[in-house]
Amino acid sequence: MKLVVQRVLRAEVRADLGSGELETVGRVGHGMVVLVCAMAGDRPEDARRLAERLAQYRFFEDPDGRTNCSALEVGAGALVISQFTLAADGQKGRRPSFDRAAKPDQARTLFELFTNHLRDQGVPVETGAFGQYMQVELIGDGPATYQLQEPKAQ
Repeated sequence: MKLVVQRVLRAEVRADLGSGELETVGRVGHGMVVLVCAMAGDRPEDARRLAERLAQYRFFEDPDGRTNCSALEVGAGALVISQFTLAADGQKGRRPSFDRAAKPDQARTLFELFTNHLRDQGVPVETGAFGQYMQVELIGDGPATYQLQEPKAQ
């Protein structure tokens, strides 16, 4: 699985749930936006390990302005959004290939496992709408954007 994580002051995601209108489906105050991509071959233990890593990942500032605190330590929430385009391979031609992404059913299962385990770690979690058109609005806190992957990239 791949994550792109951005520290935010606030963020919101709107989705078309079938009515043709965009509805707010998730929001977070001080915390993080987490874009999640399940890759072909990912396993449930990868999703669990990544949730544990993210909950304890120290990229929030301490009182001295140093990035020494985890989401758990500062009470940060997470807005978690499925993002299969993180699997894009642009090595050939002028159009990205998404062959490395997990199939939708497997991706949904891993996405839900990841979000549930992140909640179990103590991080308040809201989500986008899996597989739907979404718009994400955020105010970044930084810039502070990180990529995490499990299994770890070689």
